[in-house]
Amino acid sequence: MTKKTSLIIIKTVHTLIWIFFNIVIFYMLYAVIIGKIDKWLWLGFGLVALEGLVLLVFKFFCPLTIMARQYSDSDRDNFDIYLPNWLARNTKRIYTSIVLFIAVIALLRVMQVSIL
Repeated sequence: MTKKTSLIIIKTVHTLIWIFFNIVIFYMLYAVIIGKIDKWLWLGFGLVALEGLVLLVFKFFCPLTIMARQYSDSDRDNFDIYLPNWLARNTKRIYTSIVLFIAVIALLRVMQVSIL
């Protein structure tokens, strides 16, 4: 397999995982906004926590980024994923902010339910 093919496979898998986490996070946002505190919301928090743990273990780099580095010497932020460069550069900051917002709303919803 060529370096180019390997990089294309990694970029595709990385992008699919990114899409999956978008679906998870935006479901979580939808759920807390409408007050649907269910097992899917908690599963979402678990998946996000697992992703955070993976990033911690790999010193805030996705393992796929580390793998892709073997096949590219690009200095662009999106060398390992099919995203615009600005989004690839800021994705951790953006999604961490959204998840923290979701966590605050979920906490408020849970406290509201407990008070009643």
